[in-house]
Amino acid sequence: MKLDDAFGIHEQALKLRVHRAEVLSANIANADTPGYKARDFDFQAMLRQQIPRQESMRVTSPGHIQPSEGPVSASELFYRIPTQPSLDGNTVDSQLEHTAFAANALEYQASLRFLSGNIRKLMTAIKG
Repeated sequence: MKLDDAFGIHEQALKLRVHRAEVLSANIANADTPGYKARDFDFQAMLRQQIPRQESMRVTSPGHIQPSEGPVSASELFYRIPTQPSLDGNTVDSQLEHTAFAANALEYQASLRFLSGNIRKLMTAIKG
């Protein structure tokens, strides 16, 4: 039995949730920065991309090109389309960012609980 099979996609989901929390917190921190453009990424699309990437992007030699660091590269982030941009060019909607951050945190907790339940089942199976 492989542990990767037991945990499913939740390992990748947690990594993406952490990265999304960083992106959203940067938006919140720069809510008053003139000219700052709010950024985000499509979590579901990134998660679908992580599954084949994890299986196909194995480095077997030190001479191979290393995959990009982190679950989402800067080129995969998009700029939010503002509903009401400010006069100074800032596109951060503070309420939208706080809502997205809270939803992301709840979904992160859900993945953690799922993993915790799987670990508890494995421990019960090992101990008998």
